[in-house]
Amino acid sequence: MMIPGTHGLTPGKFAPLHRGHQHLIETALREMEQMTVLIYDAPATTTIPLPVRAGWLRQLYPSVRVIEAWDGPEEVGDTPDIRQRHEDYILHRLKIRGITHFYSSEFYGDHMSRALHAVNRLVDVPRQAVPISGTLIRADPYRYREYVPPLVYRDLVTRVVFLGAPATGKTTLAQHMARQLDTVWMPEYGREYWEAHQVNRRLTQAQLVEIAEEHRRREDDLLLQARRYLFVDTNAITTYMFGLAYHGAVLPRLAELAQQAAARYDLVFVCDTDIPYADTWDRSGEAERAVFQKQIVADLRLRGLPFFTLRGEVAQRAQFVRQVLARHQRYQNWLDTLWQPGEE
Repeated sequence: MMIPGTHGLTPGKFAPLHRGHQHLIETALREMEQMTVLIYDAPATTTIPLPVRAGWLRQLYPSVRVIEAWDGPEEVGDTPDIRQRHEDYILHRLKIRGITHFYSSEFYGDHMSRALHAVNRLVDVPRQAVPISGTLIRADPYRYREYVPPLVYRDLVTRVVFLGAPATGKTTLAQHMARQLDTVWMPEYGREYWEAHQVNRRLTQAQLVEIAEEHRRREDDLLLQARRYLFVDTNAITTYMFGLAYHGAVLPRLAELAQQAAARYDLVFVCDTDIPYADTWDRSGEAERAVFQKQIVADLRLRGLPFFTLRGEVAQRAQFVRQVLARHQRYQNWLDTLWQPGEE
């Protein structure tokens, strides 16, 4: 039951936000007239940027005031010095006032509530209502995904897309990588749609938008089943390129989806044309494959989108992909893993 004139505060890293956090926040929302969440930058704990974690809270709880603590103390511990740093930060650096209830499940609820002259509102201290912790989830998000909101879990999965002209091995490689790494893959929805709706081997501009929209929707659904990685066979950029090839232009919505796709994937691989061409009825010939490949590569360069080129047989390509994945860490600057000042 809400208590008039009350204002709750809870701090945390939310790395990641999980059902335990939600239980605490939702308890506070039932009891408090106002609620503030203080979220710390935590580079030693997680690579997920602070704005991403704050964004989860804002989307799920729009009535909550979210404060991003970029310069907050990173140390956690029950010592006089650490306690004082946290109190000084909240009271003097952020100048948070008017808090009536301090919400937590931790030891620091005692000293912070006293510093704020607030009620020490402890919620599920023994973790019986929601038996989970951020440490467990960070160690194995897939195993504990039932404790993570879908909005959050999608951001824990690395999206890997394979692009290239038709008959360059994208589907085979996406399947292969998913099988090797015990995860799921997203088939090219455009092929399924084309086979059902093509007229004289062509689709309308509006149909191409339908393809891009549905491909993205299915991809988002599959993210919830993915174990660390989701491998994707083509994306809206490919559909955009087909639109230019078919009609010389695309509808604005497809151009928008292609632009969004440029920022949607963590890693982009382009499958080369160095494998034999399979001349099936639904393809336009090896010469057209070569032209389309050049167009895709040119488009990626114009978008300023970094990509890796894959050559060789499936095993060679898969080995290269795994080497890249081994060095990749989501939300980290990719160039830092390739080169550091002073290296030859």
